[in-house]
Amino acid sequence: MAVAVYPGRFDPVTNGHLNITQRAAAMFERVVVAVYDGPEAFFSIEERVMMFQEAVKDLPNVTVKPFSGLVVAFARQDKADVLVRGIRAFTDFEAEFDMALMNKKMAPDLESVYLMASLENLFVSGRRIREVASLGYDASDLVPPHVAAALRRKLAR
Repeated sequence: MAVAVYPGRFDPVTNGHLNITQRAAAMFERVVVAVYDGPEAFFSIEERVMMFQEAVKDLPNVTVKPFSGLVVAFARQDKADVLVRGIRAFTDFEAEFDMALMNKKMAPDLESVYLMASLENLFVSGRRIREVASLGYDASDLVPPHVAAALRRKLAR
């Protein structure tokens, strides 16, 4: 079976991200959740990795690691065969299609696999959760409980 890398900012990890991870874990021998250490994140890379690790602690074939740079380089380093991505809507498809073509150019042997977001998570994104939580909405039903607690702590400051 193949090894998959599921890359993203995961700022914060949402129930949608967990759904994609759980489904990928059922499809692949090993899944590496690759948390991108990019600029201007709400949560630090350490916080995001820790939150995702807590969220997948019951999935024995899933590991969570930080990364920076090209995802194809990270995938090669982890001996991955597949990049897993989630798609919510047509706008995601446009961006993902472009990214898939560039990744294929840089790493022809690396396949991209897209999983459609589950119906209950079609509207869920880390950006939207940060926005509504900062405006006072309790996002507890959109993220794992420990992430909801972290959001409340961070926004209380």
